[in-house]
Amino acid sequence: MEKLNIGMIGCGLISTLHAAGYRDNPRVRLHAICDLDEQLVAARKGDWGVEKAFTDYRELLADPAVDAVEVITPHKLHERIVIDALDAKKHVAVQKPMTTSLESADRMVAHARKSGLVFKVTDNYVSYPPIVLARKMLGDGEIGDPQMLRVKMINSPDGGWDMPVASYDWRFDEFAEGRFSETFDHGHHEWATAWYLMGEVERVAAWIDSVDGVLDSPVTVMWKHKQGKRYGICEFVYAEKLHIPSRYYPNDEWFELTGSGGIIFIHRCTGDIHGGPAVSLFNNEGWTHYDRVESDWAEGFRGALENFVDAIEGKAEPLLTGDQGREILRMSFAIYQAARKRRDVYLEELNRPFPGLYAWRQRRREKRESFIESFRKPLLGRNLSKYAPRASELTEQFAGRFDAEAAADWESVVGLRLTPDGGVKEQTFALHVSAGKVTLKEGPIPEDAKLTVAMPAGTWAAIVLGKKSLESALFGRQLKLEGEAREGLRLRSAFHI
Repeated sequence: MEKLNIGMIGCGLISTLHAAGYRDNPRVRLHAICDLDEQLVAARKGDWGVEKAFTDYRELLADPAVDAVEVITPHKLHERIVIDALDAKKHVAVQKPMTTSLESADRMVAHARKSGLVFKVTDNYVSYPPIVLARKMLGDGEIGDPQMLRVKMINSPDGGWDMPVASYDWRFDEFAEGRFSETFDHGHHEWATAWYLMGEVERVAAWIDSVDGVLDSPVTVMWKHKQGKRYGICEFVYAEKLHIPSRYYPNDEWFELTGSGGIIFIHRCTGDIHGGPAVSLFNNEGWTHYDRVESDWAEGFRGALENFVDAIEGKAEPLLTGDQGREILRMSFAIYQAARKRRDVYLEELNRPFPGLYAWRQRRREKRESFIESFRKPLLGRNLSKYAPRASELTEQFAGRFDAEAAADWESVVGLRLTPDGGVKEQTFALHVSAGKVTLKEGPIPEDAKLTVAMPAGTWAAIVLGKKSLESALFGRQLKLEGEAREGLRLRSAFHI
């Protein structure tokens, strides 16, 4: 298959990492580049072995040999260039953040949808191998139900690249227009990672301070995801007297994902503060370290390019799509609103003509639901009696869930007393666990039982069915334990309840 020809618009410092992905790439070549700086674009052309170089992006777009473009310019220039590129029938990958307002994002997304071409927002973090691995681990259930994401970002003037002054010029313009370096520009990486790992965000809270009224740091941002009981927290710190070891920007990030059954640690991104493995997992089996996953920050750019090519060839969806990039952008603006208004801000507010009214209604609804839920929980306990007639049958099924590997060398006798409930008389059982096998016997509880679990028959049936947890039964005083409590932990692990 003939290689795709890509044109790169913008040849600043970060473009060197984009360009590296084309080197020896069998699927795609960097055919043309463009930058307003004549000396810079000429130097890049020679260094990268590019066929054509321009100082006017419209001339690059007019080249019929160009199949697609990467836009790596200041954010406020993105919309015009992206729309012109789509009009020129070029597929587009635009560097994050996609633009400077939601209205601008809407115009870009609508134009891309009408064109039928690939439109991708490039964020190298969602293609960075340790983060990609963490997402797979979450999908494989390595830590159970994910509940909390913690992100730490530390920045310094000391370390990494020798930054040219030109790299800061456009950022000064961004600051003057109210878009800050940490939370808007770099923060996109953190918000995209949160979205990628834990799903869409519902609302945010934020505290944004500043260094000399210029750099937005220190910062604390908290958020709640839409799906389930999932939360996140991110810290930005400017350590002006600390040298940060890095081959790139003088900053580093690490992530911690905690779930119901374990913790995933991503130890580094941009820099090299943490040595050792890039990813670690801690669960009931102990530690597992992933030291073979590639953790060079540049790998995320290569992965983003491969995704762009896959999308053009129809082999994958763009990551991020225009709609997804807009969602990350919306989180950035919600964070600013939260810091300014000193309250939680719902992302959906930013789409409403009366955001304050929407937020007030959401808070009122949530308070009402919480109030109702506090009364529903006891009712749920009483209504479990309807499951009582199935208690005996479900107990037999429960024994069949025995996991010999999880039980390891467990040797025990556990008694189960199901008290009268829902018209069902008291039933007693004994679980004999030995040599990696389990035997269930109905009858009197043996005297040598190390643990006896007692509860209403309907409650037990609901637990086996997954409609109620052991914890809720215990704290609701529907469950009683007699004997060695640690046997209950072994019981839960061996039978996955």
